[in-house]
Amino acid sequence: MNASGIQHKLNRRTFLQSAAVGAAVAFAPAAIGATEQAESPEPINVALLGAGVHGWTLMTACLRIPGVRFKAVCDIWEVYNLKRASRWLQRYNHPATAYTDFEQMLDEEKGLDAVIVATPDFWHARHTVACLHAGLHVYCETPMSNTVEGARSMVEAARKTGKLLQIGHQRRSNPRYIYCREKVLREMKLLGQIIAANGQCDHAAQSPLGWPRNGALEEEALRKYGYASMHQFRNWCWYKGLGGGPVVNLGSHQIDVYNWLLEARPHSVLASGRTGYYRKEGFEWPDTVMVIYEYDTPQGPVNASYQVLSANSSFGRFETFLGDQGTLVVSEVPYLGEAYPEPNVDSRLWAKWVAKGYLKSPGELSAFERDLALPIYMVAETPPPFASKQPPYKLPVKVDKPHHQPHLENFFDAIRGKAKLNCPAEVGYEAAVTVLRINEAIEAGRRIEFKPADFAV
Repeated sequence: MNASGIQHKLNRRTFLQSAAVGAAVAFAPAAIGATEQAESPEPINVALLGAGVHGWTLMTACLRIPGVRFKAVCDIWEVYNLKRASRWLQRYNHPATAYTDFEQMLDEEKGLDAVIVATPDFWHARHTVACLHAGLHVYCETPMSNTVEGARSMVEAARKTGKLLQIGHQRRSNPRYIYCREKVLREMKLLGQIIAANGQCDHAAQSPLGWPRNGALEEEALRKYGYASMHQFRNWCWYKGLGGGPVVNLGSHQIDVYNWLLEARPHSVLASGRTGYYRKEGFEWPDTVMVIYEYDTPQGPVNASYQVLSANSSFGRFETFLGDQGTLVVSEVPYLGEAYPEPNVDSRLWAKWVAKGYLKSPGELSAFERDLALPIYMVAETPPPFASKQPPYKLPVKVDKPHHQPHLENFFDAIRGKAKLNCPAEVGYEAAVTVLRINEAIEAGRRIEFKPADFAV
């Protein structure tokens, strides 16, 4: 059955309903994250294109979703990635045919409905466009492409073919993030006027990725697929022309949250970065980056900062939105989702939302929860005089699924005609433009201006 046929047939079927169908969902706080399944959904036949780290993560998340059936898996690294993924799929009763050539897969697998593209960034555009023109819906891992031109070609292909293209900004399907946008910011307006935002993704120092003994690709194969060496193949994200470095790989997800929650696009970006810690490895993209965006939002101007550290993980990853009435801290980390009132805010205003079940009051938090929520200076014996002493209010949103699962569920629900994509091609394109210009700003050594036309295809 082809993709259009499955959508027509499945419109009549009851299927697994995702907790995050779209931004317009009406929330009942106690029900966030709940799912119901009255009947097994009609299978959707899927191929995995790229079975490395990102592909493995998406594949294992899909295996938790009823009605997803892997029919094919493709990866050029046959002795490791392809073999490992094939064995795992067999273990879970998905007898997927293994391929090393994606064009052969598209030519021979006639029963496919969708493809998950999780190849290196510089292959995203070519793979996605080919799959769309083959009549398949596509879920493409973030970042959308390593170039603006590549991202634009993906949007154009999705429009021309009429097929669905979901870009993997999974926070847009995360119940906690949707709750922040729809409830905390839009309905409760807890923060008042947002004046700033910041975020970061810091991780510990790591050795370059290696490969098993006798597991290297042949030099001819490496050259065919765009790599100068096996070392570059394993660490492609760090090389120009292949990836965009950590700030693109990691920042694509988090900086997209700025655009989404601020409901605006930046008008400028200023960035500083250098390859310091990993210089000895020959990596080309900066490993330490600091970024400042300027936004003009419906409420007023907002400055947003972002940082990536590649050799220190102390403060992890999160996004923070700061307003004149309060502060919101949110992350994919399971326990991190809370708001803090400013000291001059009438506590009765927040108590109203606690009574409605929209917030969990400080009195309801365990000592463990309080310690996790409070910044270091707030648990010190003597906080500095400028620090707010207000306790945290936790968001009553339980997220008990792997990070990517709700976003994949949204994709499959959209194929069945039961949902709209939470991150269609046009939205992914806006995020790509926003993030890819960071490296341009670093190389130029100056602030880069955006025009509204930059975000349109």
